Amino acid sequence: MATINFTAVALLNEIHVNKLAGHFGIEHKFKWEESLRLNEAALSGIIPVVADKSIYVFPFGSIVFMNCEHHEIMDVIHYLGRIEKSLAQVTTLDFSDDYKIEILPDAELTINNDNMITSSELSYQREIVATVLAKSVALERIEIDIDKLLDEIEDLVNYLQRGYLAISDKKLAKMSARILGFRLSTISYIMLLDKPEITWLNEEAEFLFDKLSPLFDLTDRCENIRLKSEMLMDITKVFSELAHSTRGNRLEWGIIVLIMIEIVLSLVPMIFK
Repeated sequence: MATINFTAVALLNEIHVNKLAGHFGIEHKFKWEESLRLNEAALSGIIPVVADKSIYVFPFGSIVFMNCEHHEIMDVIHYLGRIEKSLAQVTTLDFSDDYKIEILPDAELTINNDNMITSSELSYQREIVATVLAKSVALERIEIDIDKLLDEIEDLVNYLQRGYLAISDKKLAKMSARILGFRLSTISYIMLLDKPEITWLNEEAEFLFDKLSPLFDLTDRCENIRLKSEMLMDITKVFSELAHSTRGNRLEWGIIVLIMIEIVLSLVPMIFK
């Protein structure tokens, strides 16, 4: 029995795939939905043993490693960090997932949550499995970040329930920017839910993609992120309107006080006369 082990990690919001491709002498201009595959020849010199090892690098910040140990994964990331500077800051693998393809002669095709059993390895299988895993861990990264932001918003709502509203325009702007970032990322991932190009050329590849995607709930998770981001924007809009209303009331009271002072000053000479 042969086994292909996949380890997918989500590292950044974006990886400049074309910059990495140029370093390895690959002249193809990659589109947003395309991944860069580095084979044994490319990995030679980065890790000691390269037999049956390869990686897929995705523009939306995920990398999928095949048959690589943890120390080899870190070595590759460290090497790529010399080219893509943002990767140099990565020291831990906070968002990762594993999968494997088990090749058993005469076995029927079986697709499970953590493994796939097939009678023989086909050319498209690695790409399809890597693509689904890459999207899944990227979505996990966004889900964690957006839940953290929801917790921050909840604290502000609890504070508002006690009758206090003390949030600066700068903080509101930063919060809105983070939410818009989540929405932009979600839109990108929804676009990537379109089937890979290989599925339009190979019915078996399309079948595998259609079977794997629901197992990782890609569509539902994207929709949940979109709904959460819309809710966050609505709450932020309420905070913004309340803050502006409060400042407007303060301005009106300030004008009233100035008018009263002006009236008093105008009456002072009359009183002394």
